[in-house]
Amino acid sequence: MEIFQSMVKDDYEEVLFCQDKCSGLKAIIAIHDTTLGPALGGARMWNYASDDAAIEDALRLARGMTYKNAVSSLNFGGGKSVIIGDPKKDKNVEMLRAFGRYIQHLNGRYITAEDVGTTVEDMDIIQQEMKYVAGKSAKQAIVYSL
Repeated sequence: MEIFQSMVKDDYEEVLFCQDKCSGLKAIIAIHDTTLGPALGGARMWNYASDDAAIEDALRLARGMTYKNAVSSLNFGGGKSVIIGDPKKDKNVEMLRAFGRYIQHLNGRYITAEDVGTTVEDMDIIQQEMKYVAGKSAKQAIVYSL
C-alpha cells in the first residue's frame, strides 16, 4: 500500500502507527478531518489478514466518520483506530492502557469509543491513561466538555 498516496488522495490529516512490545499492542489511529472539531470515531479490534488490510480499514472508517459526523450536524471531525489482534485471545489490560497513552499524545485531536471487538469496559481501562474517550460505563462517566 502506498500510504502517502492514499493520504493525499483523500486528504487525511494524520496517521499514527502504534506499537508496544510488552503488551503486544499494534494499532493504527487515522485522523481524516478536524475541520468541524476533534476527530471522533471508535476503536475497532480485529484480526486483520495483513498490516495493509488494517491500514486500509482505518483509513476507510476514518473518512466515513468525517461524513457521518457532518451529516449528523455534530461538531466533530472524523477519525478511527484499529487494534490488530483477536479480541478474544490477544486483548489485555496492558495493551488497552498502552493504546490510551497513544491517544493521550494527540491532546484531544482524536476521541475514541467502543466499536467492533472493543467494549464499554475496555473504554474504562483506556480512560485510565487519557481523557479523550466516550462510551464509558455509567460508573466511569464524567462530565466532559469539548
